[in-house]
Amino acid sequence: MKNRLERVLAYMVAAVILVSLASFVALIAATGAGLGREEFATGIWPVVTIMPLIGLPIGFVLIIALLVVSAVRRGRAAKDAGN
Repeated sequence: MKNRLERVLAYMVAAVILVSLASFVALIAATGAGLGREEFATGIWPVVTIMPLIGLPIGFVLIIALLVVSAVRRGRAAKDAGN
């Protein structure tokens, strides 16, 4: 059960950061292809534009949560091993 929480957090971190980085690369490629400000305001581009601004901080918070959960589990395991 404890490992399941860590695994879920790890997959969430990977997914959020990968989607954010893919959006960032898409923005760079679209800008390089010549899309202007008007094209970025229509279709799916507003979501692609906002995704790195939201996803990367969420990924950072999830990494911190994963570190805390892992440290608590290791602390409990060390305490149990000492008894």
